[in-house]
Amino acid sequence: MTEANERTYHHGRLRPALLAAAERTLREQGIEQLSLRELARDVGVSHGAPRRHFRDRQELLDALAVTGFERLDAELRSALEQAGEAFAPRLGALVHAYIRFATQDAALLELMFTSKHRPGAERVAEAASTGLTLMHEVIVQGQADGALAAGDPEKIGIVLFATMQGIATLINGDMIRPELLDGLVDAAIAQFLRGAGPA
Repeated sequence: MTEANERTYHHGRLRPALLAAAERTLREQGIEQLSLRELARDVGVSHGAPRRHFRDRQELLDALAVTGFERLDAELRSALEQAGEAFAPRLGALVHAYIRFATQDAALLELMFTSKHRPGAERVAEAASTGLTLMHEVIVQGQADGALAAGDPEKIGIVLFATMQGIATLINGDMIRPELLDGLVDAAIAQFLRGAGPA
């Protein structure tokens, strides 16, 4: 914890360094091990330095959740951009990108969704809404194209989200071998399209 380190993280570089260290701790040791004091030690700054950016541990966790939702949103948008304009490839890209994120960052994803429902976590809920908006847009496109049945797109979205989250949970819980993931996702997309398609 040197003055040199404090100067190194001046001009706004400490906050991203703390968030990166927090995510590493979350992934490797679990949420119970996350503390502002330990993060200060990991980054090499005084134990009070993190409080310039995070009032307390909960504020750190909320910021980490917001960062996670922003990264998820960026990955979903990138996947959709690469998929082109047609509905089916866009749906496939969205599902694959979400499940890839969920299985690579399981601890972060759990934090993201538990934080989203915490009273007072408006910033987290706002960050979470962007990914849901993307999913809603893809479903509405599918309905407009006649690939999905008419009706409440939110209900169809819940079924799609449950499918994606269920597959991710099975992989993260070691109930399915990771090498089966891509084939399972493709099968789930095909089943979803059959089940949610027009009668």
